[in-house]
Amino acid sequence: MLKNEMERIGLSHVHKDPVTVDAWEFCKAELTCCLKDGTRRTFQLGAYQTTFQTEGAKEFSLVYAGKGTAADYEGLDVTGKLVLAEINQREEWWINFPVYQACIRGAAAFIAVQEGGYGQVDDTALNAQDIAGPSDAPAFSMSRADAMVLKEAMGEDREIPVWLDADTKVEENRTTYNIIGELPGQEEGVMLLLSAHYDSYFNGFQDDNAAAAMVLGIARTLIRSGYKPRKTILFAALAAEEWGITNSKYDWSAGAYQQVFVTRPQWQGTVMADFNFELPARAHGRKDAVRSVYEYTTFLKDAVQDVPVDPKAYPDGLEIRCPIETMSDDFSMAIAGIPSMVNDFTEGPFMETHYHSQFDNETYYEEAVYRFHHLLYGTLVRKFDQTALPPLDFSVLFAAMEHSLDLQFSETVSRAAQDAACRLLETARQAKQLGKEVYGWISRVNQRYAALLDAGQFQEATEFAGRWEKERAALLKAFRKGQDSFVRLNWHDEVFFPQETVRLNLLNLREAKRCLEQNDSRGALEAIYQIDNNRYAFQFDEEVFNYFTDYVFCQPKERLQWGAGRIVHHENLFHLVRSLKNREPRPETDFREELRILTRVENNQKACYESDLVYMIRETEYIMKILKESLWTAIHCTE
Repeated sequence: MLKNEMERIGLSHVHKDPVTVDAWEFCKAELTCCLKDGTRRTFQLGAYQTTFQTEGAKEFSLVYAGKGTAADYEGLDVTGKLVLAEINQREEWWINFPVYQACIRGAAAFIAVQEGGYGQVDDTALNAQDIAGPSDAPAFSMSRADAMVLKEAMGEDREIPVWLDADTKVEENRTTYNIIGELPGQEEGVMLLLSAHYDSYFNGFQDDNAAAAMVLGIARTLIRSGYKPRKTILFAALAAEEWGITNSKYDWSAGAYQQVFVTRPQWQGTVMADFNFELPARAHGRKDAVRSVYEYTTFLKDAVQDVPVDPKAYPDGLEIRCPIETMSDDFSMAIAGIPSMVNDFTEGPFMETHYHSQFDNETYYEEAVYRFHHLLYGTLVRKFDQTALPPLDFSVLFAAMEHSLDLQFSETVSRAAQDAACRLLETARQAKQLGKEVYGWISRVNQRYAALLDAGQFQEATEFAGRWEKERAALLKAFRKGQDSFVRLNWHDEVFFPQETVRLNLLNLREAKRCLEQNDSRGALEAIYQIDNNRYAFQFDEEVFNYFTDYVFCQPKERLQWGAGRIVHHENLFHLVRSLKNREPRPETDFREELRILTRVENNQKACYESDLVYMIRETEYIMKILKESLWTAIHCTE
């Protein structure tokens, strides 16, 4: 259907690019039980990307296990049974932890109820998310309303016989398709990309059908208006954004990742901007935002100045935010070296209420917002199209790096760390200044190019743009190097510079030591809770904790996709957490062993911190070298 629509509106070279992902087929999941009054009730379940096939209704015992933590299984035998538990994935832990906890305790399958975090619009809401876990640990979802009926039927026994008829399966290494159409440009070797994903949960009106339609709507408008692009504009409906690889922490955005790293790696270095869209037909706050990579924020701030913001849609206007986040396909594009942006969608109540539920439907459509986003991004596409060079301002990246440094903190680590931090600060400032010079030159080149277009000198403009092929490649190479070198993730998939997560770990380690020295084990545990992924050591068995730690470090890059190598350091404090939880703080309590462990971990993190600073100096100098060697002559010879 998407391919046919692209052809109908007049796009060229419409094709389906095959990509290899893992596939999930969910046919049904219905749970039936007899209530206390003797009536028989059937409940519709949702599901996660796991395999469980009963081949017709099969009898099980359903057991209520609180929040599904290790402690909730004390005194419970769940072998071969279904487990019902309540979760909050935004404030506590992701679905994979209680699911795998149930699995290793012998449960047949896990049924999750959203106690908070998601699906809060209505008690009848079903919710679905990516599982981020193995397919042989089966998981389903149930509404709060249905769960209340079941819990009442269970009574004090917390257990009830049920019949489950389920058919859900995962199959690895299957073929799906990204749908691509083109609006051919006048110049060769450079492209723009508009993208949105077409897979969805339930109706998926906002996420992401409205976005896929917006890609087509902008394409149709450009064609109908007779616009003749300078650069070939690609329009992409991408598959497997919600989920696409089993047993991986980074199991979403698989279609986009495969597109730019496997199917069309030639897009790297030739696509100079990706405009990605998510949930674009509803306001997620009073102020709209374009979320961009650091390097495009300067150009974007200038480009949106003459775009009138509809006050009905966004009474507080529009702003540019950075950096991009991991929740959408623009992240996969960016780390491939394609500078990317997305309409910012992660703030506001919609994510907690309607997102990934059956209530994400056309009822929650705001026309003023949708119209404004067509205008805004249609305008931005044209402004990027009228540039000869990608308008990358590296000074913004290095200003952010400078801001991420804390010299006073480095003084408390070691003399070597202090020296490294000072050298990095100076290097970042030099790189920032170089970035400003480079962006000034880029702006002058682009202004000359735009002047030729305004004068109708299209052949001259084409020839002028062709003069800068090597420089354009160097700019995109430097951008890609910055993504490889400086984009790191914490255990909650948030974007940081390399040294930042270690610095936060050290601050929490020092707080934990301070608390133990004052006989405050509770305070120490609160600090340890913030270190890497050790919060999961508080609630789940060691086998669960280790499983979801090791699968980040012990899987090949192909399974980790866009998250590969983004987490570098890790401190496993599982046994320390258990030791402190099991000891009552008294005046005579001896915490010397725990303090010794914390000191050892602190020393290790200090070494990592110093190493990260030295690494960042080297990588910054390398990017400066790329820019100087490739652009210096052009910068100083351009009139």
